[in-house]
Amino acid sequence: MMNLTHENIKKTKSNINFPSELFINGKYQKSISEKYFDNISPINGEVINKVFLAHQKDVDLAVSIARESFNKGHWSNLSPGQRKKILLKFATLLERDRLELALLDTIDMGKTINDTYNADLPTSIDNIEWYAEIIDKLFDDISPSSKEYMGLITKEPIGVVAAIVPWNYPLWMAIWKIAPALITGNSVILKPAEQSPMSAIKIGALLSEAGVPDGVFSVLPGDGPITGKSLCLHNDVDCVAFTGSGEVGKLVLQYSGQSNMKRVQLECGGKSPNIIFADCHDLDAAAEASAYAIFGNQGEVCSAGSRLIVQKEIENEFVDKVAKLSKNMHPADPFDPESFAGAIVNTEQLDKINKYVNIGKEEGANVEVGGNITMKETGGSYFEPTIFKNVKNNMKIAQEEIFGPVLATLTFSNFEEAISMANDTEYGLAAGVWTKDINKAIKASREIRAGTVYINNYEEGVDTTIPLGGYKQSGIGRDNGYQALENYLQVKSTWIKIT
Repeated sequence: MMNLTHENIKKTKSNINFPSELFINGKYQKSISEKYFDNISPINGEVINKVFLAHQKDVDLAVSIARESFNKGHWSNLSPGQRKKILLKFATLLERDRLELALLDTIDMGKTINDTYNADLPTSIDNIEWYAEIIDKLFDDISPSSKEYMGLITKEPIGVVAAIVPWNYPLWMAIWKIAPALITGNSVILKPAEQSPMSAIKIGALLSEAGVPDGVFSVLPGDGPITGKSLCLHNDVDCVAFTGSGEVGKLVLQYSGQSNMKRVQLECGGKSPNIIFADCHDLDAAAEASAYAIFGNQGEVCSAGSRLIVQKEIENEFVDKVAKLSKNMHPADPFDPESFAGAIVNTEQLDKINKYVNIGKEEGANVEVGGNITMKETGGSYFEPTIFKNVKNNMKIAQEEIFGPVLATLTFSNFEEAISMANDTEYGLAAGVWTKDINKAIKASREIRAGTVYINNYEEGVDTTIPLGGYKQSGIGRDNGYQALENYLQVKSTWIKIT
């Protein structure tokens, strides 16, 4: 593993190729219309490259090739062990090109090279390796029946999968979809977010190099209204796996009903509560985790602990601790390995964050820390870590997903009030609970309506084995764990009469 230094970052950056084409049938090509969009880096506001935009004809081509490949069994008929070897080879190629891929994500969406190189890439590689290793260790079933019959319950790949992924973790979120979808034998079409297409485009060639047959994996850069919608409405796509906003997630569901009733797996964000009880055994550890939970990755995290719900008697002490920690979490040069935070993904998202901060002030909440756009001289998009106090749970900053480094602090008096406040949201992706009372912790976990509840930590050490997904409007289905395989498999029952 290469050490992350200014020297090797500069050297790799100077030789980097910025991928811009569609990847279909094992090769790179321009879009049929040859239309493109400007890919702008939020680090400095400059155009990185011009990326070709996939339109309907490109989608039709990629889907038809994916279907043909699936029907002919080029990938789907390979044994699990054979697919395993190829995906493990893919993992080694990601490690080989680790710094280049990390730089592509940093340049594209502004997150720090420390995050992309030391977090996103290793976890992506781990994800691939875990699914590759598990696939030949899963067994089908035989139903209990009388001796005159035998019931076989088997699982088959669903077919053609469209994976539509967000910009906040460009490669990592793509791997979350394509690893379980590919290892189960499906053909996959990946549509990266238009804000961060480059690492997704690059891995097309890496999968081919690893041995994935031509046509099995395609990458279609483009936007939601054209490329994404075309995939979701296509009658020969069997499954759409989507991570993004709830607004778009609802459209994906509508498109499924308007077309072929394709299966839909959704992860649609959150407004996650992080509850600090007065009996928390280590307030310093809780404060550090709470700061990371909202200011890490510039707050651009679906499961961010964006609602800090603190018991009244410790509110001032605890918020002061988080505020002091936030001073070391300001954005800085994303290419500096020592930087904690980088740029906001684009000017639209920066304006959205700034708008919500102003709304919070108008609603009567108090800005304790931050609240400003910063580093304007760079030409990029940067925002300070921001903490609100005196927030009421009916305020917009407490109910709506801001997707930025903005923490809303609320207070409670007793257990019942804390749980009621935690559940009073349309979302249910994640939650945190800090207490030394194990009974209180377990009871809170049972009563909070969220897909993941962290006890005395917040997203600490979570790995591929743990399924992630939400209750309510945070989504349908799960990423990670063996549960994610269910998104991409059909169950078949075969009932045999024995004569």
